[in-house]
Amino acid sequence: MKKGPVKNKKQVLVYLGAFIGLVATLLYPAQKEAPVYAASILSFNFDKKVALGDFPIAVPTYRYGFVMEEYQSKEGKVEANQTLGKLLSDAGVGYPAIQKLVDNCKGVFNVNSGFRVGKSYLILSDLKTDEPEYFIFRPNVYEYIQFDLRGENEVKKIEKPIETKEKTIEGVINSTLWQTLVDQGISFEVAAKMEDALQWSVDFSHTQKGDRFRMIYDQNYIDGEEVGAGQVYTAYYDREGRESYAIWFDNGEYKGFYDLEGRAIKSNFLKSPVKFSRISSHFNRHRFHPILKRVRPHLGTDYAAPYGTPIYAVGSGVVIGKAYTKGNGRYIKIKHDDVYQTQYLHMSKFAKGIKVGMQVAQGEVIGYVGSSGLATGPHVCFRFWKNGRQVNHLKENLPAPKPLPESVLKEFFVVRDEMVAKLKVLDNKQLQNTEGATSAP
Repeated sequence: MKKGPVKNKKQVLVYLGAFIGLVATLLYPAQKEAPVYAASILSFNFDKKVALGDFPIAVPTYRYGFVMEEYQSKEGKVEANQTLGKLLSDAGVGYPAIQKLVDNCKGVFNVNSGFRVGKSYLILSDLKTDEPEYFIFRPNVYEYIQFDLRGENEVKKIEKPIETKEKTIEGVINSTLWQTLVDQGISFEVAAKMEDALQWSVDFSHTQKGDRFRMIYDQNYIDGEEVGAGQVYTAYYDREGRESYAIWFDNGEYKGFYDLEGRAIKSNFLKSPVKFSRISSHFNRHRFHPILKRVRPHLGTDYAAPYGTPIYAVGSGVVIGKAYTKGNGRYIKIKHDDVYQTQYLHMSKFAKGIKVGMQVAQGEVIGYVGSSGLATGPHVCFRFWKNGRQVNHLKENLPAPKPLPESVLKEFFVVRDEMVAKLKVLDNKQLQNTEGATSAP
């Protein structure tokens, strides 16, 4: 039988199933009514009990599409100063073949930047001759590079199949949303997905102990391991009885998150310029300045976050200011329209490519948290301007988002009711009120 990657696993399973069926048939003792000629033809003693061990079944082991029992295998991880050429040479591949493999990598795999220390590889060799036949390199969890060491030395990039399962999480805040999820082993990516879904309606810098949350989303798996979160279908947050919903709706024409009434969640401005932060100082016209030691108006909101945390534009607009001053440190100022402007102070550095006059999108990284200028620690002082005056953005009644048209609402309500029903199932399953987060497939 010709070796190589198995292209039709169904065919293998059919043969294996037929063999198991034959064994199962032989395990039954002979019936008295069975024709005499059957035993004579088969030369088989049907009165003898047959044990399954008389028919050993070797279930093949598949990896990267290969039947591992057909090869000698050696696996390892790329070490420091180890190149693809050296690794293949040590495995017994000749220089002409190595050069051809490197040439065939063009357009498939960047050998210089992609062959990194710590990444896994597998060498498959002939059982009899020990000649290397395939080299498998896995640059990430999503794909692998297959080097055919025979003949034409073909190089292929093969994506691993991703399995998607709907998953739910729920919990009660005991510190911050991020910390509550991380404490329960839920990834940072999932926490970010929840904040992204609710970022226009919930200010996550104001999380309070006892706040409740739930989310239904797709979890991606490769080889049974979680590899990333997919689409969020619904997110829910309850702060002292004030409920916020984000229902995902996509009918081809309208796509996005909506509240229970079909109003778009996305608004012109995000609630905060920094994710997973906390407010360290509020807008206050009579604040005692911690450095100057005197009362001085604080016409912004300070969001404390670790040094280097990304700062996002809360709305789309044009950069009208990028400078450094003794008090403000490095700052960016954005004009959103004829009414609103925003300013971001004390940055450690500006985002690459940010220039005065350029257009930025809502949620685009414009800089990074620091403590430049007059600052006691890493934070961003966020200032919100309305008609030329600095105002407290947390108390502003900003324009409400537009709802779905009447012709689409009926379709949306079907999706909404399904998602809300799933959330209620979660509520019914939670028989005891415990702090922390839980997850379920």
